[in-house]
Amino acid sequence: MEADAPSSAEISKGFAEGRPESLADAYQRWSTLVYTLAFRALGNRADAEDVTQQVFVSAWRGRANFDPDSGQLGAWITGITRHRIADRLTARSRDVRDSEAAARLAEQRPSAQVVDDLTVDRVVIADELNRIDDPRRTILKLAFYEDRTHPQIAEQLDLPLGTVKSHIRRGLLHLRDRLKEVTGDDTSR
Repeated sequence: MEADAPSSAEISKGFAEGRPESLADAYQRWSTLVYTLAFRALGNRADAEDVTQQVFVSAWRGRANFDPDSGQLGAWITGITRHRIADRLTARSRDVRDSEAAARLAEQRPSAQVVDDLTVDRVVIADELNRIDDPRRTILKLAFYEDRTHPQIAEQLDLPLGTVKSHIRRGLLHLRDRLKEVTGDDTSR
């Protein structure tokens, strides 16, 4: 320690008072310790550097919670370090889980045949929907293409709610029956 360097008590007092030079002094005094703890826990230089920066930013922003009469600044900063390391480890675990889930989803992509079948079904449904008379066709389009609720459709078309629900039910039954005829599949399962 240099002869004219502030003591830990002076740094702590200035830090608590919000003096920027005390933040610089605290960084100079404890950043190596913070970095070493982070590097040992995380095993990655970039992560250790990020955690070191986050610790001092968090400490500075939370300095109102530090009481120099209750404890030493170095110990308080070490506590923040432990929390930031835990946060980074949690984020890593979350990233691994997300990557594994994405890989599983990529493996489960539908085959080209399934995609082709879905496209054919969509074309058939659109064609059959266009053959239905209004207001049933309009009601079904509002419900399924525009994702409107039954009350919203009733209000927009100035129809009773029960009428809207009946049109949707009958329209879906009609589409189901037509799909059975067109595709030969039993879609009621």
